[in-house]
Amino acid sequence: MDVARLINDIGPRLRALRHRRGLTLEALSAQTGVSVSALSRLEAGKRRPTLDLLLPLARAHQVSLDQLVDAPATGDPRVHLKPRRNRKGSVVVSLTRYPGPVQVFKQVLGPSEPRLVTHAGYEWLYVLAGDLRLILGERELVLRPGEVAEFETNTPHWFGPAGEQAVEILHLFGPQGEKPRVRARPRP
Repeated sequence: MDVARLINDIGPRLRALRHRRGLTLEALSAQTGVSVSALSRLEAGKRRPTLDLLLPLARAHQVSLDQLVDAPATGDPRVHLKPRRNRKGSVVVSLTRYPGPVQVFKQVLGPSEPRLVTHAGYEWLYVLAGDLRLILGERELVLRPGEVAEFETNTPHWFGPAGEQAVEILHLFGPQGEKPRVRARPRP
């Protein structure tokens, strides 16, 4: 392991991560409490990264410290997923370990009343089990296991179980313009 290279690569990695998230130095400084000057010097490689700088940055970017510094693997390839439950009985498990253009979630959605929302981005939904009710503007669809829907999220939308039973889905979300791309199709 080349420790000097690992340390030298932290600054450019931090800059790329901040740019990917669309943050200014000022915005990141407000989130972390680290001064703009310290952030700038750290990204430029003019300041040595220390735990008191890296810990708030890892928290702000929602990555582990190992991911932030690109530490070598320790030999355990398992991903330790952390399900989040809400009070309506739904469960969300983030399957994406790194921040990037597309985030992936496995969700188990319990019954709830439709409430249409809009926001910037693009979503792709794949039904694993149960029936998914999808409302897109004036259209309403029911997707069954194995079916997929994709849409721009500036369209008013809502999705949840089609009945009283929970529905299990894979959910990909990306900023505007980031769409999953199909590279192989079944033969007709």
